[in-house]
Amino acid sequence: MSDPRDIEEYDLRGLQCPLPVLKTRNRMRKLNAGDCVWVITDDPLAGLDIPNFCNEYAQELVDQKTGEGQDLHFLIKRTDTKL
Repeated sequence: MSDPRDIEEYDLRGLQCPLPVLKTRNRMRKLNAGDCVWVITDDPLAGLDIPNFCNEYAQELVDQKTGEGQDLHFLIKRTDTKL
């Protein structure tokens, strides 16, 4: 995995369900297997939706944390599984 300081942040703040999951899936499709991205959202439903997306599409949820305010941060690693 890449150095955590070099991992791209995908800022989806201001978007509401289902857009954070849909945009995350589209962004993950563009990554190579093994690449990671930090997804940042303030949609409270993403706390359930993003982990469910990772589980359903066999993508690795490496880390999940709460940021400032209502921000949720998800570190997702692209697997070889087709999206």
